Amino acid sequence: MSGFDNKYDPKTREVEILKFWEKNKVFKFDEKSKKPVYSIDTPPPTMSGKMHIGHSFSYTQADFIARYKRMQGHNVFYPFGTDDNGLATEKLVQKNEKVNLRKVSREEAVKITMKYLEKERPNFVADFKRIGLSCDFDLAYSSISPQSQRVSQKTFLDLYNKGLIEQREGPVPWDRVFQTPIAQAEMEDLERDSYLNYVKAKIEGTENTYMIFATTRPELIYAVVGMSVQDVGEYIKIKVGEEYWITGAATVTEKYVDFVYEIVEKLTGEDIIGEKIKIPVVDRVVEITHDIAIKADFGTGIAYFCTYGGEEDIQWASRHNVEPIQLVEKDGRLNKLAKEYDGVMAEEARVKIIKDMEEKGHIIMKEKKSQVVKIGERSGAQVEYIVAKQWYVKYLDKKEYFFEMAQKFNWYPQFMKVRLENWIKGLNWDWGFSRQRHFGIPLPVWYDENGKIYLPEEDELPVDPTSYRPKNVPKNIKLVGESDVMDTWFTSASTPYLAIDLVSDESMKKKLFPMSLRPQAHDIISFWLFYTMAKSNLLTKKNPFNDVIVSGFVLDPQGKKMSKSKGNTVSPQEIIEKYSSDGIRFAAAGTKLGSDIPYQEKEIQSGVKVSNKIYNACKFADMLLKDFDKKDRKFEIKDLNSIDRWILYRYYDVMQKATEAFEKYDYATAKSLYEGFFMRDIADNYLEIVKERLWKPEIYGEIETKKAQKALYTALYGAVRGLAPFMPYITEEVYQNFFSKFENEKSIHQSVWPNWDKKEDKKEISQLIEIGNNFINVVATARKFKAENQMSMKDELNKIEIICDTKTRNFIEESIADLKSVTWAKEIIFSKGEFKVKIKK
Repeated sequence: MSGFDNKYDPKTREVEILKFWEKNKVFKFDEKSKKPVYSIDTPPPTMSGKMHIGHSFSYTQADFIARYKRMQGHNVFYPFGTDDNGLATEKLVQKNEKVNLRKVSREEAVKITMKYLEKERPNFVADFKRIGLSCDFDLAYSSISPQSQRVSQKTFLDLYNKGLIEQREGPVPWDRVFQTPIAQAEMEDLERDSYLNYVKAKIEGTENTYMIFATTRPELIYAVVGMSVQDVGEYIKIKVGEEYWITGAATVTEKYVDFVYEIVEKLTGEDIIGEKIKIPVVDRVVEITHDIAIKADFGTGIAYFCTYGGEEDIQWASRHNVEPIQLVEKDGRLNKLAKEYDGVMAEEARVKIIKDMEEKGHIIMKEKKSQVVKIGERSGAQVEYIVAKQWYVKYLDKKEYFFEMAQKFNWYPQFMKVRLENWIKGLNWDWGFSRQRHFGIPLPVWYDENGKIYLPEEDELPVDPTSYRPKNVPKNIKLVGESDVMDTWFTSASTPYLAIDLVSDESMKKKLFPMSLRPQAHDIISFWLFYTMAKSNLLTKKNPFNDVIVSGFVLDPQGKKMSKSKGNTVSPQEIIEKYSSDGIRFAAAGTKLGSDIPYQEKEIQSGVKVSNKIYNACKFADMLLKDFDKKDRKFEIKDLNSIDRWILYRYYDVMQKATEAFEKYDYATAKSLYEGFFMRDIADNYLEIVKERLWKPEIYGEIETKKAQKALYTALYGAVRGLAPFMPYITEEVYQNFFSKFENEKSIHQSVWPNWDKKEDKKEISQLIEIGNNFINVVATARKFKAENQMSMKDELNKIEIICDTKTRNFIEESIADLKSVTWAKEIIFSKGEFKVKIKK
């Protein structure tokens, strides 16, 4: 490491410091240590390209905690993982390798993908190292590695043997592009313009009486299975021409404004329930039922249901126990049930069917509306629901238990807990986790000719059933291996186990679980956090971690969500190249947990200014403390001058408050406290006040100079350590160039978090700080006077009159030489009264 240069250059120095950390294994976890353990369930970022700006903020926010805990004397278990077995990886590989992984063999798909990952993973991880994460990168896992496959398959076997996993047929959300089920977390909302088509369906046994229902997807009429109303709802029968239409009473004046009609009868839902309705186009007869989801005062108050147009249809079908009709195939095309529309993509068929139904008089009107539909996050295609045989974790009967366990987490911020509570309350399905893809962690299952299931022994894991045969099955039994793979969430739900499995010492493994902290973004509380909690409790009846910190999103400067399609993304790599990693970290530290914030480059620039000031202040201190000695670090504070005691008591006050904040994961407050202490109290004030005393011992005396040296070193080293979690590069730089001459740690990040081992009266400290602030106020008044009178700061002032009480006068008089030197005042006089400063040129 170099000495102080003329100017700090983060572009070169940060790279060198990173090498220093790696070479000296500064952040290595010690399996044999007796220190208290602090374990972090690190979020494994998805291998979808490079680190993005959201990563750079949320991951450094967790890193603030890790660095703080390490300096507090904890043995910090902080591994690093990559999530690289999901659709994001598949899409990335297909794009960059120009190959459709579904159109090659499973063996070839796995080979191509693994080769790509091995090549690209180091570059991906390098971005996270560059941002200054203090992970032990030797404790690294990949969610597709053999180790992860073994651990994930072991959890499958354990859950299966507990009777918590089963295979069954049912509806699943389907991505037609990737030809696989997808999790809710892999879906996005797309708002688009659509038409609500009002359809009339004749009541059997009548010539001209119709139920009116509305749908945005009339192409699904071929899969209709029922129609429902609200039993206690209010409905009316209106006469339109020679026909009678039944619709909701509350909305008739709004919906039928373009029709001439006459109200002929008032009805309730009970009057309609049981009627047989002939659905147009398919001529299928369904019976009207009551359903809890239907409200008479919404829309027409009448709804028809298909299997499966969406989640509402699935829930309705489960409540009414109907046989599903599979209309949409895996490629998104309608099948032969759609008659002349057989083989047509659903979206295309919709346009044609609407036109046909209008021509035949089935559609009475259309209403333009904005509609939100689910699309695949990776494919962009509308999600369909199809019937398929899948594997499920059974946990719907444990909703109350999960809700109870959610209360046991310590939430930061507390209000984020409601997101998990609402998710648990709204659970309607078991966890479907099988996927029909080539690439992923295989389900360790075989079937014989009768469909009987066979499982491997634990010591055989990991296995791929399509190319391996279990040892414990007689050779005369013909087996077929399961080709499905696990959903990425099934593996991600095991991150505590994946991480702890990297440790060899068994006694240490027990100390690591449950883990101390789960840091994550708020958008996957319902997924990563819930699935991890659910899986851990199903396996061990324990929560997988104690504390949860939830970060927000980084939005564009206008407060909109960033996306590549909008062209409003910010590249952290470019920001680092332009400014520094510490600059990004500084901005991230100004953001409170749980808050979405717009990206502001000025915050990065502020971080750069602070970084430069740290460098220059420490460089200046290095010159001023040439004869400082290690033994000078020990002293009695009562032996110092009043202004020296003031800076140390300010340090004590900041230290106490920052530590209290950090213990509550309020890193933003801790950063603000130490930033203010360094920038204002030390750099702007104390250093300027005492620099003459430090610079000229021949005038002020060796003893007086030594007092200032002790106070400055202690306060400055404390401030630098307090800022170290937030700005690790610049603090390491000044530590190596200056503080390492007096301290024993290899790195500032192995030093002790600022603490106060002196027995001082808190009331006395508070009073002295307040009096010392008056001293600072005198300096500020003098500076302001000179600025307003266009004077140089080194121009002399004839007289400063200080009106104050006796305690303030005693304080100032004890350090009056410093006050005269910093204000260039010839004379300082005192008067009794309420504090005030008067200045004469």
